[in-house]
Parts: sequence; structure tokens; C-alpha cells
Amino acid sequence: MKTFAYKGYDATGRAAQGLIEALDLKEAREKLQARGVLPERVTPAEDAPAGVRRAAFNLEQRAMCYHELSALLLSGLPLVQALDILIQSPELGPNVMRLAGVRDRIREGQGLARALAEGSAEVTAFERAAIEVGERVGTLPQVMQRLAAFLEEQKKMRERVLTALLYPAVVLSLALLVGTMLLGFLLPWVAHMMQDAGIPLSGLTKAMLALRAWLGPLLLAALTVGGLLWVRFRRRMAESDEARQRLEQRLLRWPLIGRGYAALINLRFARTLAMLLRGGVPLVEALAIAGRATGSAWVAATSVQGAERVKHGASLAATLRAIEPLNQALPAWVQAGEAGGNLDVLLDHAADRSQQQWERLMTRSMTLLEPALIIFVGVFVLLIAMAILLPILTMNKTLT
Repeated sequence: MKTFAYKGYDATGRAAQGLIEALDLKEAREKLQARGVLPERVTPAEDAPAGVRRAAFNLEQRAMCYHELSALLLSGLPLVQALDILIQSPELGPNVMRLAGVRDRIREGQGLARALAEGSAEVTAFERAAIEVGERVGTLPQVMQRLAAFLEEQKKMRERVLTALLYPAVVLSLALLVGTMLLGFLLPWVAHMMQDAGIPLSGLTKAMLALRAWLGPLLLAALTVGGLLWVRFRRRMAESDEARQRLEQRLLRWPLIGRGYAALINLRFARTLAMLLRGGVPLVEALAIAGRATGSAWVAATSVQGAERVKHGASLAATLRAIEPLNQALPAWVQAGEAGGNLDVLLDHAADRSQQQWERLMTRSMTLLEPALIIFVGVFVLLIAMAILLPILTMNKTLT
């Protein structure tokens, strides 16, 4: 059976749309006609119209989906039946089409992780790896519960960042508005008045007038070139793993961004590896999966090489010391866990510490960003104000 999305009219002439299951398109139309629905369009759910298909499967909706699916699976329902119930949830909105496509793929024999990844580009490598772990070790409900909690933490952090950016954004917008009025209208009027009076303009005023003349074309050129470079960059990142690895290596060497990115990589790696080992997955295989779960192409490639070293007798702690993003605090936790026989517990502790570090870095970054923006805006407005005031002061001295 496949799921089809339809749109048409019922017997009373009212618009009707929804989902229907059938073996093929012909049977779907026959079932709709039997219900008294005149179908205008019937398409497979996974090929739904662009406006529906492209609805965002954001963090909040994915977390809600994972929570509800976990609860249904814990109650003893099979996965397909749990998805049947979840598709009836009105909170998911247009994403029920996406979940219907996921259910169809599972019926065809795919795993949940692969079906979700094919149905939505928003599902991250970390989520896919974590769900694969749950499917393989038989702890899918528990894994999805923890995954939902992790996504909710990410959502809370994102909301804190947006809240912290709200005040600087308002200040920046007001400053740009005031600066546009001063630079676009008041400054040219003052300069014209000074020139009519035969009073020379100051160097700062001339510089601001030149900036006003070139600002529009420069911004347009910068936006055009920036857009083209961004498209080229995205295409290159999607096509080349080597380019992604080089970019990640550069990012990890940046003072503040690198520390935050490294903390996030350590958090995902340690959390996934702990779940894998607790589920009974062999260490060699778990190491490669955990590397893929970080979302970093560089760590994924080096984790595969590290798995080969572990396979030939190297300790996990020594292997992690050779992987640059993971070679700071994590090897010490792993070494203690290997010695004490509680590696999964200490990996969870290491993940908690990495999460605290990541949240602390984000908070500090936002704290530094706010005064930096205010200082930048203040200097910008001050320069424009001085460019206007200096000619006026010069004219006052001339008149006196």
C-alpha cells in the first residue's frame, strides 16, 4: 500500500483534501470516487505539491515527532502502526505528507533512519546515526526520547541566542535609520549650504559625502558578488568532502568559533558512542558510526581510520588523541572509563561537560556581541554627526 495526497471537491461542492491509501494511483481515484470525492489532483505523498512538500521540518516539530513516536513505541505498538497514529496528529500540519512518505518507505523495507533522511533534508547526520543505533540495538524508543530531549535543548539555546540578539538588532536598525536620514538628507543639505556661503568643507565631511556617493553601488556590488560566492560555496561543499574537511579544519582553528564547534563535535560523538556501547555494538563499528554522527566530514573520515587502529589493538583513548577535534578532554574521560570498566557512563559525563562548555561559549559570545554592536553603531552615528556639525561650527566662527 502507498499513501496518496489528494485535492478535489466533495458531493456538496466544497473543497476537500487529505490522504488516502491505495495500491496505485488508479485505485486511489476509485476509492475517492466511492467516497463521493471528485479528485482534482492525486499524487504520491512523497511527491506532494511543492508548497506542501517544502514545509519546514524544524527542530520543534522533529522533537515533538520523536517524543510522540517514542511514547507510542513504548506502549508496544509496531512502528508502522505508530506512524499511522502520528500522521493523524494535527500539530504536524503539512509535515504529515512527509511522515506518510516515511511510512511508505518503511513498508517497502527501509529503516526509519534512512526513510527520515530521504524524506527531509533537515534531519541531521547526528539524528540519523542515533536512530540507526536504536534500530540496531533494539532501544529505538529510548533513543528517540533522548534525541527529542537533545533537540529541545538545541531549540532552547537557539531561542536564548535570538533573545540576546533582539536588543542589538533593534539598536542597529534604529541606528541605520538615523544614519540613512543624516547621510542621505541632512548632510547633503548642510554641504550645499556651506558651498553657497563659500565656506570650505572639512575633511571628514568630504569623506562622508564620498561615502554617500559610493555606498549604494558598493552595497549592490557586494550583495551580488556575495550571493554568487555563497551559491558557489554551497555547491562546492555539497559536491566535495575534501572541501568540507578543509573548511572544518580552518573553523576549528578560529579562536571562539573553533572552541564552540569542537565542543559540539565532542558532545555528539560522546553521546552517540555511549548509546552504541550501551546497546552492545562492537567498539570498532561504534567508533565509525559515532564519527559520522558528529556531522563533520573530517571527524567521520578520521574516525574510520581510528576504527582500523582500534581493530589492530590500539586503545580508544590513544586513538582519540590522534583525532584533532576530540583530542583535548575526551581522551582522559575515555582512559578512565577503559580502566574502570564503565566507559559508557564516563562518556555520558564527558558529553554533559561538552554541552555545558558549548552553552557557556554561546552565552559569552552573545554577551560580547551586544556591546560590540552598540559601540560600532555609536561610532558610525558619531562620525556622521561630526561631519554635519563641523561645517556648522566653521560657519559660526566665520560669521562672528
